[in-house]
Amino acid sequence: MKRRTLLGACLSAYVLGIIPAAAQDGLATIKAAGKIRVALEFGRPPWGFKDDALKPAGSDYETAVLLAKDLGVELDIVEVTGPNRVPFLVSNRADVVISTFSITDERKKVVDFSVPYASALQYVAAPKSLELKSNDDLSGKRVGVTRGTTGDAVLSKLEIPGLEIVRFDDESTNMTAFVSGQVDIVVQEPSVISRVAQQNPTKEIEKKFVIAEFDVGIGLKKNDAGLKNYLDGWVKTSLKNGKLNEIYERFQGASLSARIISAGD
Repeated sequence: MKRRTLLGACLSAYVLGIIPAAAQDGLATIKAAGKIRVALEFGRPPWGFKDDALKPAGSDYETAVLLAKDLGVELDIVEVTGPNRVPFLVSNRADVVISTFSITDERKKVVDFSVPYASALQYVAAPKSLELKSNDDLSGKRVGVTRGTTGDAVLSKLEIPGLEIVRFDDESTNMTAFVSGQVDIVVQEPSVISRVAQQNPTKEIEKKFVIAEFDVGIGLKKNDAGLKNYLDGWVKTSLKNGKLNEIYERFQGASLSARIISAGD
C-alpha cells in the first residue's frame, strides 16, 4: 500500500470511529503496565541499527532507553519499518514512535507529536561523475528513496519531466540498489551516505545537495493530553540538561542545532 493510501486509510478509520477519538490516558497505561512500547526501526543507522553483536544501537534507540529510564519502566522495543510506523501506533501495537519520525502536516492529521528532540537532513547523492546541483538536474534520472520517508514525500511533489522515483522498504535496500546501479541517484541521510561511500570507495559516491530538512518528534496517539504533556516536558528537560545532545553527538557526529536545543530553555 502506498504511503498516501496508507495514511489516508488511517485517517478515514479515525474519522469513522474505528480508532477511538475519545481522550486517552497513555501515561497511566504505561505506568500501570510497567513498560513502554516504543516503535523503532533498525535499518536506519545511525538512528537505529544492530551492532556487530546484533544488539540494538543508535541515537533513537538510546533516546528510547533514556525515556524508559526516566519514566521508571521497562523498555519494550517494537520493530517497525518506515511505512508501518503510523499503523502500528494507531492500532495500539506501540505506545510511542521514536524512529526518525518527521513532524509533517499530513501525519498530524492522524497522530500527535512531542516538541522536536532532533532534526535531520535528506541529501541527494550520486557518483562524482554525475553533476547535480538542484532538483531540476533530476530530470530523466532514476532516484531511489525509502518508502514513506520525508524524502519520499518531497520527491513525490516534484514536477520534473522524466523523473523516475523508485521506492524501497528500508534504507539498506535503498542503498544496496544504488551501489549496484539499479538507480542512478539516491535520497538519504548524510551519515548513511558517508558510511556507504567509505565502504565502496571505487563508486566515488558524494553528497550533492540538500533536498529536505525536517524536525523529528516522538509520535503518539491523538487526544492523549497527559502523555503529550509528559513527553513535551521530558524533551525540554533532556535538551536543557544536555542528555539528548550527548546522545545525538555520539551517534550523528555533530551537535543538535541551536534551534532544537533552544526548545529546552
